[in-house]
Amino acid sequence: MGTAERREAPEESVAGRSAARQGLRASDRDIPVRGHAGESMGEQRQDYRPLWVEEPAKRHPMPDPVRTAAVRAVLIISVTLIQAMVAFLCTLAGSWLAFPMVISSVASTVVATWSVVDVWVTRQVWNQRYGVVSEPSSTARALRRERRARRREERAALREQERIRRRGGAGQLSHL
Repeated sequence: MGTAERREAPEESVAGRSAARQGLRASDRDIPVRGHAGESMGEQRQDYRPLWVEEPAKRHPMPDPVRTAAVRAVLIISVTLIQAMVAFLCTLAGSWLAFPMVISSVASTVVATWSVVDVWVTRQVWNQRYGVVSEPSSTARALRRERRARRREERAALREQERIRRRGGAGQLSHL
């Protein structure tokens, strides 16, 4: 039972759900559950359960520049770990390749550290440019609200001036 189903039926007990699940158990997840031997194909299709149920994400996905930097960092770190392991094994074997591999592993460690810092900096820059914290204490939200109110007041004042101008003009506010 997925999260959405649990939200819809909160009063159902855990024991009741597990007992119901035992009746629907199949040997393989993608094979439809069969009931009685004499069921028709339409009735079997009714008991078919999908492999997974799409549920909405709880958090927003990472922005594209941050995701790109994170993927790059993971690839660089994995190459660095492979280099370090090869350097260690070459050292144990007494191979001539041990020294160059140790040097390249040290250089790769510096690059991997820089790539992790790049992810952090990219995330901070993205948050500063595009992110507004959705909290009542957010200063960006308060500034936007004030700016919107000022623009609204300016537009209302312009509309009022235009209305006065159309009526005949000289600041006359009544029809008398």
